[in-house]
Amino acid sequence: MRRREFITLLGGTAVAWPLVTRAQQPAMPVIGFLNYPASPETNLDEAAAFRRGLKEAGYVEGQNVAIEFRLTNAQSVLPALAADLVRHQVAVIVASGSAHTALAVKAATSTIPIVYAGGADLVKYGLAASLNRPGGNVTGITFIHNELAGKRLDLLRELVPQAATLAYLVGDQQNEATQELTNDTLAAARALGRQVIVLECRSVEDFEPAFATLVERGAGALLVSAFPLAFGNRGKILALAAHYKIPAIYSQYPYAYGGGLMSYSAADTIRQVGFYYVPQILKGAKPADLPIQQPTKFRLVINLKTAKTLGLDIPPTLLALADEVIE
Repeated sequence: MRRREFITLLGGTAVAWPLVTRAQQPAMPVIGFLNYPASPETNLDEAAAFRRGLKEAGYVEGQNVAIEFRLTNAQSVLPALAADLVRHQVAVIVASGSAHTALAVKAATSTIPIVYAGGADLVKYGLAASLNRPGGNVTGITFIHNELAGKRLDLLRELVPQAATLAYLVGDQQNEATQELTNDTLAAARALGRQVIVLECRSVEDFEPAFATLVERGAGALLVSAFPLAFGNRGKILALAAHYKIPAIYSQYPYAYGGGLMSYSAADTIRQVGFYYVPQILKGAKPADLPIQQPTKFRLVINLKTAKTLGLDIPPTLLALADEVIE
């Protein structure tokens, strides 16, 4: 595997990194894996976890199963990537990340089993009839971001107890799911006795004015929601947080790895997809009969180097809760 290799798709920013060699044996089942938003670094983590889950279930890539990866940071090419996997006649498609990933795959096929791993509510998006009985060709694991908002705010409160006003960086509020997440975040903040400044970002050009606004309005800390525009430009988000010296918690762990102060997210979902859902489907199970699960493990990552740069002392109770501490 050479990480420098890539294939440009449709002349856009979408890229597919060839992490595997296609199967040489026609009888070997092929798994499709579509991830958005993605980057080479984060997908390496997901690919490793997915392969680990498969191996634990008795499936080893290149021996009794093959994998076709399709990765992109451009929503516009999702339909083409999904259609490409369908043309490859894969046995199952893993749709990872944004709800747009699952929607694109569902639009491309109503027969190939789809396993979703991400933060969207599959029932609300019309992709499943219910959690217990999905009823169609889509199942998987959904870590509902709404339910984690309160925990992230509570972690911020413990880290920066003096911050009475918090900022919340979020995507386009015209999206119903995004608006619902914002409402849940505001409700959680009220329960904690905190005020929240909502900073809506519809384009990259909105990021810098949003940070200037949070400073102007005296926000003492920041919560960055999990929306593709931010994740795909997380380097810019992290640079702005460092420039304005604002303590922030993020909804995805790559932020903390990249220099963000703290992240709190669901853990082990991709491994579980590889360990349970995909093997069950390869053995003949129908997605309609496999209940949609929610994660039971969560991952708190704290970046001590960033804390020192911000002049923050991490409380021992918070350090004790951390699953990973970056020195």
